[in-house]
Amino acid sequence: MSAEGKKAPGANVFGGVASGPPQPFFHSRWVPAPEHVRDLGPDAGLPTGFRAAGVACGIKPSGNHDLGLLVCDGEQPVSAARFTATGAPAAPVLVSQERCKLNELRVVLANSGCANAATGGRGLDDAAKTQGAAAMALGCDPAEIALASTGGISHLLPVEKMLQGILAACPGLEQGGDILFQQAIQTTDASEKRANLAVELPSGIVRLSAQCKGAGMISPNFATMLCFVQTDAELQPETAELLLGVCVKRSFDRASVDGQLSTNDTAILMCSGASGVQVAPESEDELLLGEALDALLRQLAIMMVVDGEGAERIGRVIVRGGHQPSAEAAARAVANSPLVKTALNGADPNWGRIVQAVGGALPGTAPLALDLTIEGIDVCVGGAAISYDEDALASAVQGKELEYEIGLPGDGAETEVFFSDLGHEYIRINAEYTT
Repeated sequence: MSAEGKKAPGANVFGGVASGPPQPFFHSRWVPAPEHVRDLGPDAGLPTGFRAAGVACGIKPSGNHDLGLLVCDGEQPVSAARFTATGAPAAPVLVSQERCKLNELRVVLANSGCANAATGGRGLDDAAKTQGAAAMALGCDPAEIALASTGGISHLLPVEKMLQGILAACPGLEQGGDILFQQAIQTTDASEKRANLAVELPSGIVRLSAQCKGAGMISPNFATMLCFVQTDAELQPETAELLLGVCVKRSFDRASVDGQLSTNDTAILMCSGASGVQVAPESEDELLLGEALDALLRQLAIMMVVDGEGAERIGRVIVRGGHQPSAEAAARAVANSPLVKTALNGADPNWGRIVQAVGGALPGTAPLALDLTIEGIDVCVGGAAISYDEDALASAVQGKELEYEIGLPGDGAETEVFFSDLGHEYIRINAEYTT
């Protein structure tokens, strides 16, 4: 039995069963909603100039939705894309990179249930066939169609099912189709990661929407995720490239569930220009739109960490001081440490594991004079334990979001990583993923 769908579809962000009204999109204390951004709610539909659909075509054994189409109807769409940094990229990533006009994308063809990764030349041919079929069905250039797949690695793409799914999805394309499209890209996700926002710019109001998936095989060097963002703002290609590149580095590059880099990571920003609001380079409009996109992607990244397979608690590690490579190494060592992650899961105030992780990442001949603060409580200064209220710390680590601040000798660097805990449920899900 596949791991897909094993969690209750009504599960809340920390694994329980959802009850009451849905929470607002910006709900983490680490990502405040920008003042010029308004959450329109899950039923607002896509920005003007976009349609989407999702269908079940038999890729997933569960029978759930597994193929999605996202279409931009703008006369001259502008886009930007980022892909996994792995040395073993999946076929859809390679085909999109090699065959697509990544600044002129009009369509995303996405599927779940099969990653089409580690499938060699056959996988590339299969991906190209589905790209060509979608182009014929939609009447556009294959080079305008990006591909995205997620699911089990090494399985061959069921091309015939994909072709049938494309034909079935086309008649259902609509502005409110983001709900079914979201369902079609999910695998072990317990909750959807989707947003519809209004952004007030000096030149007018524009829309931002996003659909994202990711819960396991997530590393702080991009993530195992698919994310598609749409806006009706009119952007130049270089502006789209700049905004997506900067915001991905501050969001998905900062997320870790299990330290595993995926074969299929894809993030795409598409701009229809249908609002008529032009966002000029180096303008106040660009700055404010960038702030909105940054907050959107950071909240989505945190939602992925929260939805980490079996996660009960999440952490944010902030490292300040020293050189940037050292700060980065220290933050990632803490975020990916099984000892730190299991202590987080058990609400165990065993902060010596954090010191151990940092020391392992930054070996040297002299003791490392690091400072450590947990939820505002100083526990270590200059590499040595200090007196603190142990009861207060034990109470502080019971929360669902924990913040760790690490100070390294020297000045200048600062970084952060969001990460989930590690518990029994993660092992169960991944032990049973293909069985």
